[in-house]
Amino acid sequence: MIVLKLGGSVITDKERPETLDGGSLEQATDAVANALADEKLVVVHGGGSFGHHNASEHGVSTTEGTHDAAALLEIHGAMKTLNQFVLSRLLERDVEAVPVHPFSTAHRDADGTLELPTGQLETMLEEGFVPVLHGDVIAHAGAGATIVSGDELVAELARRLEADRIGLCSTVPGVLDADDAVIDRIRAYEDVASVLGASDATDVTGGMAAKVRALLALEAEASIFGLEGLASFLDGENPGTTIE
Repeated sequence: MIVLKLGGSVITDKERPETLDGGSLEQATDAVANALADEKLVVVHGGGSFGHHNASEHGVSTTEGTHDAAALLEIHGAMKTLNQFVLSRLLERDVEAVPVHPFSTAHRDADGTLELPTGQLETMLEEGFVPVLHGDVIAHAGAGATIVSGDELVAELARRLEADRIGLCSTVPGVLDADDAVIDRIRAYEDVASVLGASDATDVTGGMAAKVRALLALEAEASIFGLEGLASFLDGENPGTTIE
């Protein structure tokens, strides 16, 4: 069972609000369609220029919340639009993709703990569907609503669904060291803390540092790789950086 994240900066132009990168999205969905056989797959995609732009405009992040329903609808609406683009490309390639919107299924406790029931997803997987989730706004006790990132969703899904493999498709070929060379393996955050930084574009969810921290906490190994490595990952290889 695979949990795969398509980074928002892979499938959108994060420098231009609500702008799809159609070519990259088609390449990604081609790889999924060509590799998918009997393997159960959950896809999560980031917000890119759709979610991050709107969240930033309203000052909402994974820790800063809002009680403004209109703001929530703008952020969630942008993510639903992007989700529909992803779904339509997958469906065109005969992938039985279906939407799962975290806004309607997940929430945070007062201490910030993410609660994400997975019974619906387990049933979808058993029935041959490919659930497609996305970064979103979710209700947050005491804070109105905050952002749940795609990386958080990947980590929680991997735990609850006991994923065998976890893949994060990014705009870089892996986690890079100070000389821009791909780091083959990461076993502890301290080993790479000095070279990890935030995303260059607008990102309210923490960039590469948050990805590595979340993946290190998981039991299963995970891979961070670029779009060119997606097909090989889905074929069972470990491109890019392996997070142990």
